[in-house]
Amino acid sequence: MATQAHRGLSERMRAGALRVAGIAIMLLSAGAALLPAGKTLSSDMIGGLLIAAGLIETVAGSLRQQVRAFAMAAGVVTALAGLLFILNPETHFFPTVWPIVGWLLVRSVILAASAIETRGSVRTWTGLSAGMDFLLAVLLITGLSISTIVVSVFGPTRELVATFAWILAASFVVNGLMLLEVASCEREAAA
Repeated sequence: MATQAHRGLSERMRAGALRVAGIAIMLLSAGAALLPAGKTLSSDMIGGLLIAAGLIETVAGSLRQQVRAFAMAAGVVTALAGLLFILNPETHFFPTVWPIVGWLLVRSVILAASAIETRGSVRTWTGLSAGMDFLLAVLLITGLSISTIVVSVFGPTRELVATFAWILAASFVVNGLMLLEVASCEREAAA
């Protein structure tokens, strides 16, 4: 009886930690959305947001009962993308776009594989997160052809930089919502 009560408490604590992780990722999305409000958009700021999101997601992934390896891999990929921004700061806009496209594509594959292994509403939210990251990567890729001309003539415009920040924010929002749903399911399982 005491072991079962301890397990229930542990499951509630895990659900609470996952909820906190989801909220933290949502707060990071707000930070990403506010990046264009500043005068510049530095690689360090983007890298810091990605590393923070990656670390939060990796810790949250370690708490999951299902798809732990996939969830942690998505976090590690996010943190590595952030590290790339910090270690290789660029003053030009386009060299920094390709790591984001790669990050979004790799993440979408990891999350799609994770969605196959999950059930119910968590599967739905994981699939939505994978789809969002894939769609954002495609939008960045297709926007590059038009944007290349704009950037080569005018430099990185404020609107282009704002779009880039909103892509980060959108990915973070869906990921945060997915973590909140995982927390909700963990809490229900603990009851």
